[in-house]
Amino acid sequence: MFAAERRQLILEMVRANGAVSLRELARVVQTSEVTVRRDVRALEAEGLLDRRHGGAVLPGGFTRESGFPQKSHLATAEKTAIADLAAGLVEEGEAIVVGAGTTTQELARRLARVPGLTVVTNSLLVAQALAHANRVEVVMTGGTLRGSNYALVGSGAEQSLQGLRVSRAFLSGSGLTAERGLSTSNMLSASVDRALVQAAAEVVVLADHTKLGTDTMFQTVPTDLITRLVTDEPPPHDDRAATELQALADQGVQIAVTGANGNSGGEPGPAARRAPLPGPRRGHVPLRSAGLGEQSAGSDRGRVADLRRR
Repeated sequence: MFAAERRQLILEMVRANGAVSLRELARVVQTSEVTVRRDVRALEAEGLLDRRHGGAVLPGGFTRESGFPQKSHLATAEKTAIADLAAGLVEEGEAIVVGAGTTTQELARRLARVPGLTVVTNSLLVAQALAHANRVEVVMTGGTLRGSNYALVGSGAEQSLQGLRVSRAFLSGSGLTAERGLSTSNMLSASVDRALVQAAAEVVVLADHTKLGTDTMFQTVPTDLITRLVTDEPPPHDDRAATELQALADQGVQIAVTGANGNSGGEPGPAARRAPLPGPRRGHVPLRSAGLGEQSAGSDRGRVADLRRR
């Protein structure tokens, strides 16, 4: 494929999806990430897109939100590995909330095997993934259907979450930075996500490396409320994502990183080992959820690579 054809295809992908990782671009145009990075630099010089933390985004600073069909084909291997690792945090008999998103949908497919689980969600896709699971109770919020991501939003969804208390919330978003925390591009989605956070004793963010360092319009979870981040190992050249991981760890976020090449389990990757080792937040006390018994912030499975302060 000639350089002009490659760059046109790269530009079309970014315009369609809002943000695309270099790894995904290289896979689609069937060339190396080094070549794609050179193409992205050339397109940036023409003002057609911006480089951002191991990927390319639409010009203008804040990325727009992609629709579900586009998101479902981005970083699929990374999302699968993240979901595998996150599922190991969930214990039999827990009650949790799971927000909307393609990564949380992957998580829900794995939660179908956890007996005695209660899942509260505003996502039709999460509910569908659990619809036929034995011994898993699904509780849906009310609200208005937002067709672009198959989620229930609005005052009905937020009101249905009032008075709810569960052990953990699993959320994804459009971007994650140490400065602002988790963010998304839609105001209604952000408002419901904030209500989900208020219902949980712990907040677990699921975000692949392409979202690290990306800041979008509406903040959903400030960094000091994020208990844990489950992510994939950034590529070796992606220093910005590794730096963002370190900054998040500095602020007390426990970090679990999937193995190299998107495989879950095993030892933490280089990005995880470079990060400081944060301990529990000062003043953090495990909370008791209704009907659940005490949930410890450290009750993770052995294959989760948490970073704790030395």
